[in-house]
Amino acid sequence: MNTLDIKDRRILYQLDINSRQSLSQIGKKVRLRKDIVAYRIKRMQQEGIITSFWTLVDSYKLGYIVFRFYLVYQYVTPEIKNKIIDYLVKDKRTWVVESIIGKYDLGVFIWVKNIKDFYQFWEKLLDAYGDYFADKIFSIYVQVYSYPCSYLLPDEYKESDRLKYEITGGGPEVEIDKYDLSLLNLLVENTRISLVDIAKQLHSSTQMANNRLKKLVKNNVIQAFRVGVDISKFGLKPFKVDIHLQEHIQRKPIMEYIKHHPNLVFISTSAGVSDLELEFDLEDSDKVHQILEHIKQRFPNAIRKYDYIGIEQNHKLRCLPEV
Repeated sequence: MNTLDIKDRRILYQLDINSRQSLSQIGKKVRLRKDIVAYRIKRMQQEGIITSFWTLVDSYKLGYIVFRFYLVYQYVTPEIKNKIIDYLVKDKRTWVVESIIGKYDLGVFIWVKNIKDFYQFWEKLLDAYGDYFADKIFSIYVQVYSYPCSYLLPDEYKESDRLKYEITGGGPEVEIDKYDLSLLNLLVENTRISLVDIAKQLHSSTQMANNRLKKLVKNNVIQAFRVGVDISKFGLKPFKVDIHLQEHIQRKPIMEYIKHHPNLVFISTSAGVSDLELEFDLEDSDKVHQILEHIKQRFPNAIRKYDYIGIEQNHKLRCLPEV
């Protein structure tokens, strides 16, 4: 369990809302001097509470689509598992690689331009490790709704912040050039990189870097600047819930209802696997059942069944292919 005080939590909350905020801006909102904010952020990084500063990029707007597949192992040793995970993490097209507790063993999200690209990737994976997969479940990832971690400040968070969610997927494609792509790659690795460092690495002026950054935000290519947190420090674990609907027309009302829950971090829709996918940061699986019972009481006969899985370890999260 964590030993963070309310001041640490307020800083984390502000970083989760926008991790490119300056120390002065954060300090003003949490009523601390900027040197104190800097000290606390550095301490939380050293203690492993803050794991990253990451950028939510809508790569759909760059012409990519997402295939998601779950794998069930067979005949694997710990060494083989590590080799499979390492193979997928190193692939420049993977978005998410995560070990799972439940009916699946591994979840993978991959960015591709078309079905042919995915098939080429899949054939190589099967050639290398196909004998170790007992089952393979596919879906096309359509949209992801991202919400702030309101549970960081359960008694203080603003309900209005939960209404400023980001939608990854949908909308027209956006034309970008090599400079934009290089800028995105820098921000995906570290949202808090300064404009001076961006300009230096891209051999440009800070004004150009700033203008391009603002344009990418305006065009919704950049959805948000977030902070990665080791939620185990808060006694929490990530859970994904697959909901199969009896009445598909109830999907949007259920989404509208559940988005207000402070522990909800993602709502996803896909073609395949399930009708609706919810991701929560919760203490244990009992909380999952409690939340789903509340939904079923609010929407009688809407849910046919639901399954859930726990995320044991996230090996990769990168919202942009490494082009």
